[in-house]
Order: sequence, then structure tokens, then C-alpha cells
Amino acid sequence: MNKPVQVIGIGNAIVDVIASIEERFLAENGVEKGIMQLIDTARAVELYSRMGPAREVSGGSAANTIAGLAALGARTAYVGKVKDDQLGAIFAHDLRAQGAGYATPLAPRDHAAETGRCMVLVTPDGERSMNTYLGVSEFLAPEDIDAAAMAGAEWIFLEGYRFDGPDSQAAFAKAIRATKSNGGRVAITLSDPFCVERHRDAFLAMIRADVDLLVANEHELCSLYLTQDLAVAMSRAEAEVPVTACTVGERGAHVLAGGERVHAPATAVRVVDATGAGDLFAAGFLHGLTGGRDWLTCARMGCLAAGEVIGHIGARPEADLRALFAAEGLG
Repeated sequence: MNKPVQVIGIGNAIVDVIASIEERFLAENGVEKGIMQLIDTARAVELYSRMGPAREVSGGSAANTIAGLAALGARTAYVGKVKDDQLGAIFAHDLRAQGAGYATPLAPRDHAAETGRCMVLVTPDGERSMNTYLGVSEFLAPEDIDAAAMAGAEWIFLEGYRFDGPDSQAAFAKAIRATKSNGGRVAITLSDPFCVERHRDAFLAMIRADVDLLVANEHELCSLYLTQDLAVAMSRAEAEVPVTACTVGERGAHVLAGGERVHAPATAVRVVDATGAGDLFAAGFLHGLTGGRDWLTCARMGCLAAGEVIGHIGARPEADLRALFAAEGLG
């Protein structure tokens, strides 16, 4: 399939504010470890004032995936809402600098909300606890979706976190219709087990009707299918989705596709910051998929990309992913 764009991501447009903290900081500030919590403006200001030195890096789950794909040389674009403000300009610049297209209409300067940001608190074990102020990202709506652009994509990649928006599910539906009308395919990431709990019925309806690739970690997949048994969850996904890619942390990743099951081991690396591991797994996997690679190679690419990003602070690659792939015989 030779289309102008290989993958268009649709999801949150967030600037990550990342700080290394001690374990006790979480308890002292009422932060639940290892998950994403939605917060309001006041809570964002409070946490920022307490978290010490921080680094600002453009983020957003699907945006990280698209940035990774762009770094690998894929033809990509992104749809996510930011405001016409300083952080919005940073977000747009960073994506375009990676080589991804970004043309989502900006929220005006007089909009009541601001560009979204995520306070990422990283403990010494590398686990990240995310506190997200969605800001204008929450207001992604059907009018932000360019149907012609969607029709020109091989794949669209939908971010589960965006199910929390009042109009974003309608935006997803518009994007899916346009993409499917011209032979394109749909991928979705579940994003977070608590997000799945909030929107399980909507996730399942979309997955069963329209999704060609489901990307999840073991906790998200088990949450989706209301089971604590990963084998049961994978079997249910296998019956409903053409391709499922399920990550299992330090044990690597499973791929279920057309009756075939493969497993790829994780890349051995010292975990510095787990932020973005799933996002970059999706980038590596989609890179292999759009390049016509076999399932094991796709999964190995995903694990290698995830391994790169957890080896440093921040959710976007710093090393040359193409060189890393070539060194492993995946170029």
C-alpha cells in the first residue's frame, strides 16, 4: 500500500515535566505509584512547586509513538490539541523537528484551558507516577479531524487515554470512517488499566467493530477482559482482533495474529525511567509492520525501541534507533 502517510497518531498533546524524586515524596503528596492520575490546574501547580528540579519534554502517549516512528524514517503525522501558548509552541516544534506532520488547529489564546502537561515523578527504581492535566488536549473534537488526511494513511493509531474527552470518541469515529473508506487500517493502544475500567464498553465496541491491531500491556489486557489470567485475556483478544501485541515488562512481548503466536524477549537494559516504554514498543512494532516484516521481527523491533527509551530520562528516543536496529540485524 503506497499512501502519502504510513501512520497518523491521534491522542493527547502533552508536555511532560519530569523529575526524579524519592519514594517518600509519593506518600507525602498523595500520589499513587505507577499509574496515571488526572489532575486539575491547582493540583498541577501544587505538585510543580514541590517536585524540585524538572525537565520539560514534549510527550503524550501516541505522540511519543509517532515521534519514534518519525525517528525511524516513517512517514507520519499527528493530531492532538494544544493552545496557542508557549508550551503549545514547544509541542508543535518538537514533533515537526522529528519529521512528523502536525497541523491540528490551535486552541485560541483566550481559551480557558492551557496546553496540557504531565508531572512525571520518577522513583529510584525507574517507575514513573504520572499526574496529568489534560488542558485543551481534552477538547479534541470531530472538527479537528481532516478526513482527507485520514483517507491518505495506511494506519491510524488511536490513544486510549483520549477516551476521557467529551468529544474525542466522536473524533475517533470520524477518523476511523475516513481511514477505512480508503482501505486503511486502525490500531489502538489501551494506555492504562484504569482508563480501560472507565471506558471498557466503549473500548470493546470499537475493538470488535473496527480495530486491526490492539497494543496493550498485560495489566491493560486483563482489565479489558475482566480476568487476572493473562492466558485467558490473550485468547479472548485473539478471537476478536486480527493482531494483538501484548507487552509483559521484563519478559518481553507476545504477538497473536491469524492463529500464530510468537514471543520476543525484552532488551536487557538498566531501567532509568520507564516512561514511554509502551509508546516506543508501539513505534518499533508499527515500523516493522509497515515495512512488511514478520511478527517476531516486529516484536523484536518494539522491544528494542522500548529498551532504548527506558535507559534514560524522557519518553522519546535519544539514540539513533535505525542504527540500533541495524546492529541487531533488524535494519
